[in-house]
Amino acid sequence: MHEIEPYYRWRDDYIASEDEYSPFYATQYSEFEFDKQIYNYLLHPQWDTFGSNTLYLKVIYADYDRGFSIIELIGEWNDAINNDIMLMKRELLELMIDAGINKFIMIGENVLNYHSS
Repeated sequence: MHEIEPYYRWRDDYIASEDEYSPFYATQYSEFEFDKQIYNYLLHPQWDTFGSNTLYLKVIYADYDRGFSIIELIGEWNDAINNDIMLMKRELLELMIDAGINKFIMIGENVLNYHSS
């Protein structure tokens, strides 16, 4: 999992750490320290945390004029144990809504099921 990086081709148009309205404004990233993990799996350092132990994200684009944002997810979405949806709502989505974003495109390509049934 440490080789899966957030989609980066939007970086010419948008970088969340340079957007003063972004909850991740002024975030410093390391290319060499793996400081995030899901269970025993290390994650690429470009992913952002919002409080969940098993789910991480990257705001890859936000357009305040059109009111939409694209968010990529990685990890395990676990509402039964961690209430990830409420954490995401309080720590990210509400802040973005206050800044004028009212539509969210979630990319869940890297959301995994560790506890298959």
